[in-house]
Amino acid sequence: MNRSANTIKETGIVVRRGSERFHTKMDWLDSYHSFSFANHYDPKNTHHGLLLVSNDDVIKAGTGFRTHPHQDMEIVTWVLSGEVEHKDSEGNMGIIYPGLAQRMSAGTGIWHSEMNPRNDRDLHLVQMWVLPDTERINPGYEQLDINAQLDRGGLVPIASGRGHDAAISIRQRGAVLWGGRLKPGETVSVPDAKVAHLYVAKGDAELEGAGSLSAGDAVRLTTAGSRRLIADETKGAEVLIWEMN
Repeated sequence: MNRSANTIKETGIVVRRGSERFHTKMDWLDSYHSFSFANHYDPKNTHHGLLLVSNDDVIKAGTGFRTHPHQDMEIVTWVLSGEVEHKDSEGNMGIIYPGLAQRMSAGTGIWHSEMNPRNDRDLHLVQMWVLPDTERINPGYEQLDINAQLDRGGLVPIASGRGHDAAISIRQRGAVLWGGRLKPGETVSVPDAKVAHLYVAKGDAELEGAGSLSAGDAVRLTTAGSRRLIADETKGAEVLIWEMN
């Protein structure tokens, strides 16, 4: 199978390999960016649908992102391993761990920090930014433990602008983030959407029309219909899927 970036298997399906993502490496941070971010810029790779940022970050023990500002963005953080300590200028504080969905609405402006509070282990997370459907709203914050729902299998709404049960809310009616900790051999269907973005956070999987996917790989779908996704028979897979209309 062709493992190069931008593999087009069928019309409306583009595979983006993890090895081809923008990469930021510092003494405290190892970060891979699916889209243009910070000093990395490609005018042909700035977003997919409403999704502007999808960063896969490993943050060293006892370090992190110190206080910095955001505005007019819906920011969803999903921890894969370790913990992240959130503090913001609205007085919100929380320890985010695997299975605890977290959303921050930057709105008119907010300052926050994201630190690894552990001195004995690194933190691994995926942070995603989507455009809000209304600008200049009041900043907001929400977190919700959805481990019980994830343990039942299948895809679970993590963040939704459509009022899904067991999901944090986002200020974007056109977007839903689905997540799944798929057991070995488990099969699910990628939502049928005008635009969808599939990210394999852990393990391996096979996507109908795209072929084999490994951790760090992403698939950008445009009016591609519902596609069958099968987790690896040995490793299983943890996946994040944005459904955008």
